[in-house]
Amino acid sequence: MEFVWEEFLNPYEQAVAELKLKLRQFRTQYRQELVHSPIEFVTGRVKPVPSIKEKMIRRHIAREDLSQEMEDIAGVRVMCQFVEDIYEVVAMIKKRTDMQVLEERDYVSNQKASGYRSYHIVISYPLQRLDGVKEIKAEIQIRTLAMNFWATIEHSLNYKYQGEFPQNLAARLTTAAEAAFLLDQEMSAIRGEIKEAQALFQQKSIKEIE
Repeated sequence: MEFVWEEFLNPYEQAVAELKLKLRQFRTQYRQELVHSPIEFVTGRVKPVPSIKEKMIRRHIAREDLSQEMEDIAGVRVMCQFVEDIYEVVAMIKKRTDMQVLEERDYVSNQKASGYRSYHIVISYPLQRLDGVKEIKAEIQIRTLAMNFWATIEHSLNYKYQGEFPQNLAARLTTAAEAAFLLDQEMSAIRGEIKEAQALFQQKSIKEIE
């Protein structure tokens, strides 16, 4: 029987849509309570077929083992303003009863050699389908806006150099990662002032609407 990628990926599309909606609801609830939301915004995607095939070859993953061996076919990214928000989001996810945390990788406190920082959580998500419940593995990445900017640039360059960066470029990327994290630390140092200012702005906006 011919393998149909669209049919295989459909449950992952559904899982990403549902996870984005649920995580965005956290943000909505915080905003309704007029308190700081640890979630700035949420994005998600299903890994493109060419990327899946490339990873299958690189990791020696058989097609029949894809669902178990490849954890990031369904990917959701949560963006935060402050480093402290990252850990608050992690705690929120762990408390949920509609998903199970399978694995955690804290690249915020333990950054990669390249300078990459992010918090990765692999979950098992019970997806309701016409033929019953299907457990879907998904990866949730939680990072600050500064971390995301650096990671997006590094990811683009990686396509050009296939991970083999020229020494000078690699050094500059590491320096940029350190600068991005310094920005995060500075923002954390004044987060009380920032949160207070944002709350005042939000209250003013609500009054203007009323």
